[in-house]
Amino acid sequence: MDQRLNAEDAVKQREQFVRAWNDTLIRIWLERIVKLRAYSTRFLFKSLKALPVRDDGRFIDFEVAQMFSEYGLWVDMGVGREFKSHSADNAGDLKILDKEYRREHGLDRPRKRGPKWGGGYTSGRPRKEKPWFSIKYYASVMRLKEFLAESIGQEFLGLFAGLDADKQRSHTNYYKQKGWS
Repeated sequence: MDQRLNAEDAVKQREQFVRAWNDTLIRIWLERIVKLRAYSTRFLFKSLKALPVRDDGRFIDFEVAQMFSEYGLWVDMGVGREFKSHSADNAGDLKILDKEYRREHGLDRPRKRGPKWGGGYTSGRPRKEKPWFSIKYYASVMRLKEFLAESIGQEFLGLFAGLDADKQRSHTNYYKQKGWS
C-alpha cells in the first residue's frame, strides 16, 4: 500500500490531528483531576481551556496552547503558594513536611482553612502531589512530535512519487546543451 500523501491531504491530516490532540489533552486532564480528586472548589477544573490553534496554513509551523490556573501546577507538585522552594534560607528542605515540626505547630490535626465565614477544614496530613498535568503532557507532546515527523516525511516522499528523472533530464536546457539528453 502506498502511504505517500499529496500536499493537500497531508495538511488536512495534520490539521485534524493537531486539533484533536489539543481537545483530547484537555479531556485527559479533566479526567485526571477527577480521578485524583485534585479539586475542592473546582477552580482548577473550570480553568482548563484549549486556546485556538495558530498555524501557517501548512501545519508545519503552528502553535498549540492550553491554559489553566497557576494553582494547577501547585496541585501537580504537591505544594502551595506558601512554599518557597529555593530562597536563600531554604535549599529545598521544607520544614513544614517534617513530622516533628508539624506536631509542634499543630499542623498534624484538622484545622480551619480559608476565610472565617467559609472555607473548610484541612485533613491534618501534609500535601501530596497529584500529577494530573506533567506526565500525560510530556507523553502527549512526544506523540504529537512523532506524528508530525511521519506526516511531513510522507508528504516529502509524495513530492517525488511522480518524478521521472529521465523525462526531466531530456527536457532540461542544461542537459541539452551538454548533449546528455
